Amino acid sequence: MTLAEMSFVLPDLRPAAAEIFLLVMACAILLIDVFSKNPKRTMTFVLTQVTLLCCVFITFATSSAEITYTFSNMFVDDLMADFLKLLLYLTVLVVMFYSRAYMLERAPHATGEFFALTLFATLGMMVMISANHFVTVYLGLELLSLSLYAMVALNRDSVQATEAAMKYFVLGALASGLLLYGMSMIYGATGTLEITGVAERLAMGVANKTVLTLGLVFLVAGIAFKLGVVPFHMWIPDVYHGAPTAVTLLIGSAPKLAAFAIVMRMLVNGLIVLAVDWQQMLIILSVLSMAIGNLAAIAQTNLKRMLAYSAISHMGFMLLGIVTGVVGGDARYALNAYSSAMFYVVTYVITSAGTFGMILLLARSGFESDQLDDFKGLNKRSPWFAAIMMMLMFSMAGVPFFVGFFAKLSVLQAVVAAGYMWLAIAAVIFSLIGAYYYLRVVKLMYFDEPTDTSPIDAPFDIKLLMSANGLAVAVLGIFPQALMSLCAYSLLRSL
Repeated sequence: MTLAEMSFVLPDLRPAAAEIFLLVMACAILLIDVFSKNPKRTMTFVLTQVTLLCCVFITFATSSAEITYTFSNMFVDDLMADFLKLLLYLTVLVVMFYSRAYMLERAPHATGEFFALTLFATLGMMVMISANHFVTVYLGLELLSLSLYAMVALNRDSVQATEAAMKYFVLGALASGLLLYGMSMIYGATGTLEITGVAERLAMGVANKTVLTLGLVFLVAGIAFKLGVVPFHMWIPDVYHGAPTAVTLLIGSAPKLAAFAIVMRMLVNGLIVLAVDWQQMLIILSVLSMAIGNLAAIAQTNLKRMLAYSAISHMGFMLLGIVTGVVGGDARYALNAYSSAMFYVVTYVITSAGTFGMILLLARSGFESDQLDDFKGLNKRSPWFAAIMMMLMFSMAGVPFFVGFFAKLSVLQAVVAAGYMWLAIAAVIFSLIGAYYYLRVVKLMYFDEPTDTSPIDAPFDIKLLMSANGLAVAVLGIFPQALMSLCAYSLLRSL
């Protein structure tokens, strides 16, 4: 081998500048926190926020309408990636603000680790969003998963948290194995691990169809676990319930953006030729998720468990958009269908973050405030916070004219346009069933007597952020077109 052949070509680092910066800062913050003497971890908190704001600036500065590949085509930078990353930074910023007081009270010994692990989890999600290679997807996924396993168990004295972390770890390892096995079979059938390369081999018709279909089954099973859809949902209620509420807030929001991204990268970008096969699987997963998620949520008395089953049903609803992109080889409705699914995920993340933020706001020393009864008479304790929670619940239920209504409407329009009328009718029926348990929370807040009459005390910044979160749900409901257009434009420039 000659010297020229051995020479290493430096990849273009510009598309991954935000990831590199975040990695360096996460390591630095971890070291700084070790030597910090401040029990409130102010320096760690400020640095994490500054890091995320710098990532926003870097992503804007490096954004381009062109699709850019780097690291031997393993990493892609396009408008979909940039848009999802910006939403990710915003979500994690909000999560940090909501969580700080809770973590200082519940696990002061681990507050610094919580911030650092959140940054590593964010890095994992960023890698997933920009992955153009099965190995890159897996690296991002494992970085996210390992960070979340540790975070669920941060409260070492809680048996519930430790049990939830063990379940999450065991089931997560199983799902990662399924995903990896599916990837290896697709590699065996096509001879490449590069997602765009897989699409090219499939278009040429050189792949082994039998091995490919088996690989696809395992791949969809692994993705379904990460999305938390039926029948791979068993970890969600226990993890949501057992984890510290600050960690539940993170799990219930930001990773949904990354999960949507890997569905788009692997199934739509890589395996679109097999759309007929994976769409049939996703239809089953979607209908089961909407049915079991909504019906099981009705029986819950714990708000975190109720929101866990709600998340299952919402991810099932989101899959409807993915299902209706290509019908009988006709991709006319693809952009409309995929952008409706993206819009649905974004609105769900905004609403979910606000809802868990409200649970954190009401929590106090020795009291989690995660039971439905804890919200009784909230209007008498704080009319403003009751109004915000009502807006969030109305949006989740799909009540006009909140943003959740338009998210559901856009997905249903895509489903009807694709000719799946029975699927649209099923989705509407399950949404009506789901409205019951959301409206029950509103009924408890406004029509029941409070079990606790103590005033709600919250720092000004948290009050301001919670108000902005609640009002965003209402304002985006009145003017949904801007966000819809952003979703459609980012996908148009990326697919």
